[in-house]
Amino acid sequence: MPEVDAPAFLPPASFVKSPAALQQVYTPEQGRVYTRWLATHHYENFHVVSFLLPKRLHQDFYNVYAYCRWADDLSDEMGDPAESLRLLGWWRGELDAMYAGRATHPVFAALEPTVRQYGIPQQPFSDLIDAFVQDQRVTRYRNWDELFGYCRNSANPVGRLVLYLCGYADAERQRLSDATCTALQLANFWQDVTVDLLKDRVYIPLDVLERHGYAVEDLFARRFTPAFAACMRECVERARELFVEGLPLPGMVDRRLAIDLDLFSRGGMRVLEKIEQQDYDVLGVRPAVSKMERVGLLLGSVARVAFSPRAA
Repeated sequence: MPEVDAPAFLPPASFVKSPAALQQVYTPEQGRVYTRWLATHHYENFHVVSFLLPKRLHQDFYNVYAYCRWADDLSDEMGDPAESLRLLGWWRGELDAMYAGRATHPVFAALEPTVRQYGIPQQPFSDLIDAFVQDQRVTRYRNWDELFGYCRNSANPVGRLVLYLCGYADAERQRLSDATCTALQLANFWQDVTVDLLKDRVYIPLDVLERHGYAVEDLFARRFTPAFAACMRECVERARELFVEGLPLPGMVDRRLAIDLDLFSRGGMRVLEKIEQQDYDVLGVRPAVSKMERVGLLLGSVARVAFSPRAA
């Protein structure tokens, strides 16, 4: 395995400040070394590949993850919205260059063979950039349609990319994946209401707050009231409807992927249950699923998939 020059082993926020790293032209093998390093050493300690995923797919998942991680960091780690917008524009240009056969950045040098092998279109990658650009400009959503429009770019492309990597490109599986990914995004929003407030972001639709008589000012003051509980009740139910809509998807894919998909859905629904159990007070306590609960969810997903018929 050829060595990658030292400047390449940098997280995105440091990489873009290194002229040596930016000017180097990377080979696909050097790119794969970099994406594997980024996926296994990033500060989030995120498990990019499941132990159930076939080993032959690990590198491809590292490559796609690295693309998403870079776009996310260019959006959230630069400390300046104007600089983030500039860098996201540059990242879009690098994406265009890859699809034109001119990849030089390590992420795109690694990703290009993956895209070619699985026939992945440019749209889901481009949609993710649109979402991160929107993060720099929009911090409030007037209604469910606006919020779902954001999720369409921020969450749904990830599910579609996973399906492409696993050999699925049909519209029905994509539709079910979209429902699941939007539901997961919503569950994350409701779990992290206070975290997002620190970034001046409110994902609860404004008309939901108005409908239940709760002011944005009360939200930033973290006032838990019956009105806020009513808002969260509506939000939880909307997310649960989408989880239920997407539940048939695990029965339409390979068993190993099915376990992961089922686990994601059940984990998201468990977050919603935790919110209900604390009477919708996400302002005082962040709802969290314990390690033992996660083990139980995994065992439940394995059992459901093992004893369920596979769709043709």
